[in-house]
Amino acid sequence: MRRHGWIGPGTHGKMGRERGDVPEVVEAEMVAAVLEVFVAPGDVVAAGDTLVLLESMKMEIPVLTEHGGRVTAVRVAVGDVVQTGDVLAVID
Repeated sequence: MRRHGWIGPGTHGKMGRERGDVPEVVEAEMVAAVLEVFVAPGDVVAAGDTLVLLESMKMEIPVLTEHGGRVTAVRVAVGDVVQTGDVLAVID
């Protein structure tokens, strides 16, 4: 299983094996509120697309996908508060 989420400009946290047939699990890197969700299950995304917009400490934090693919799950909605490690979306 591959995990990643937004850490800072131009960086991504990574764990797991190399991309192949392993889904990309996009997780929250900090406690934040969900401001906007840009994707839905079935959407096709490219590497670098913004999936979700979070807000923490009055800062807007875009959450990007590292690889392209099809969104198989979106596990958050606008207004949700996420904790560090919560799964935001899964890309296959």
